[in-house]
Parts: sequence; C-alpha cells; structure tokens
Amino acid sequence: MTQWHLEAPIERIWEALVAPEEWPRWWRYVEAVVELEKGDAQGIGALRRYTWSSRLPYRLSFEMRTTALARPTCIEGVATGDLTGTGCWQLRDLGKTTRVQYTWTVTTGKGWMNLLAPILAPVFAWNHDQVMREGGRGVAQHLAVALLAFQGSGARDQVSAAGSSGRPSRER
Repeated sequence: MTQWHLEAPIERIWEALVAPEEWPRWWRYVEAVVELEKGDAQGIGALRRYTWSSRLPYRLSFEMRTTALARPTCIEGVATGDLTGTGCWQLRDLGKTTRVQYTWTVTTGKGWMNLLAPILAPVFAWNHDQVMREGGRGVAQHLAVALLAFQGSGARDQVSAAGSSGRPSRER
C-alpha cells in the first residue's frame, strides 16, 4: 500500500490518475501506457497495457482492465501479465488537499522473481516504494503543487527539505 498527500483539490488529482496514457509524461518509470480497448461510456472495461521500468534493472509489462470507477474517489482494476492481481486507487478529499491511497495486491508472473521472492521480498518492496515515490513527486510537479507526504509499504517517515513546488514539505 502506498499513500500520497498532495496539496491539490481531489478533482485535479482524479483527472491526472484517470488519464494513464499521460502518465509517461510525468511519472518516472512509466515507459508506456497503450489503450487496447475503450470500455463503456464511463470507462469501465477499458483495457490498457502498461510497461514499467524501475530502480532495479528489470522491466514489467501487464494489462490492466478497469473494473470500477467512482468519480472522484475510486479507480479499480485487474492486472494480468508479468503481474497478476488487483489495484485500487482511493482518493479522499481533505479540503484543499487530497490523500491518495494505492493498494496493489499482485503476484509476479516472472519465474526468476518467484524463485527469488523469499530472499528478495524486501528489495522488491523497496523498489516498488521508489517507483511510487516518483509517482507522487511526478504528479505534484505535473500539477505544480506540493507533495506533502509519502508513505510506502516499508518506508519510514522522512522529512524533505523541499517539495515538488519548491516549498517546504513533509514526506512520509
């Protein structure tokens, strides 16, 4: 699970997250997002192929089908490919700020990762946190707002000297 706290209204964050084809422009490590199927008028059933790099020297590709959208608070999907499972974005309006939580419950489809997972699980979690931290920084920069806090699956609280907007911020 990852949490971002952003100094932006919920609608601005929603618009950035609901347009994943734009993510490679602002999210380091997102190499490509390709729409394969449109889905219905609300976007339910849309299928996209995601290709990600990471801090570690490997790449992951998977397809994600949108299974639920509740504007502006929830985006859910099911992944298949190098990763299989579910992902859920939950946004909470805090007035002038927004708390974003992403829950990613997946297994890997790569044999070498499955073989090494008992030993490298902490490294994989660290890597995921790095990718997600860059997402928080990227969306903040994209929207010209501050990333007030970041919390990853295994991250300790950290204080940052400056947020994405150049103003003091607190990252978790």
